[in-house]
Amino acid sequence: MRSDSRADGQKSFIEQARRRQIVAAAVETVAAAGFGNASLAAIARTAGVSKGVISYHFSGKEELMEEVVTAVYTGIAERIVPQLEGLGPLETVREHVRAVARDGLAHRDELVAVTEVVTHLRRKDGSLRYSVADNEVLYRGLEQMYERAERAGEVRAFDHRVMAVTVQAAVDAMFGYWIACPDTDLLAHADQLADLLVAAIRRPRGDGEWTPSERPGQDPAR
Repeated sequence: MRSDSRADGQKSFIEQARRRQIVAAAVETVAAAGFGNASLAAIARTAGVSKGVISYHFSGKEELMEEVVTAVYTGIAERIVPQLEGLGPLETVREHVRAVARDGLAHRDELVAVTEVVTHLRRKDGSLRYSVADNEVLYRGLEQMYERAERAGEVRAFDHRVMAVTVQAAVDAMFGYWIACPDTDLLAHADQLADLLVAAIRRPRGDGEWTPSERPGQDPAR
């Protein structure tokens, strides 16, 4: 029994590794060729496996593309959250935008691929698979940041959901513009966006005074 258990565990590990390989190949293929041209056969060629191997792990292109979206967003969260640890509440709000931009700069293919999938993947009835309703987890994460800053007295009172929706749309637009205009300075764009966000929500202590942890254009790391 122990031998069978080890064998099953090894098989599971190998299968998980193969799935990750296929998802990575899907990201590369979609980013390079576009969603429409990213057939299972094309993805298989990128992965260096047969189409049958993909069909063994995924029921079809729809499931594989869904896994691409999940993997990309999970990876972003795993890389960014540690960068925000130990920062003050308002510093976290600012640095989140900048950290997301740095991560996008380092993982451009993932952004291109997930944008292609979200824009084009449809259900069998022809409706889009993804919509703004699928941003709920992102909205809640932003709301938690704003709630923390408000409890600390660093921001004014505002509707956290409205701001979360607005900021997520602005971040999506920032990446969309950068993908369409690759010569854009993404990090400078993110700095400006972070300044706008902080200016919109920060609570001044008095006429012309800012909260101590943040000033427009100030690098919280300094």
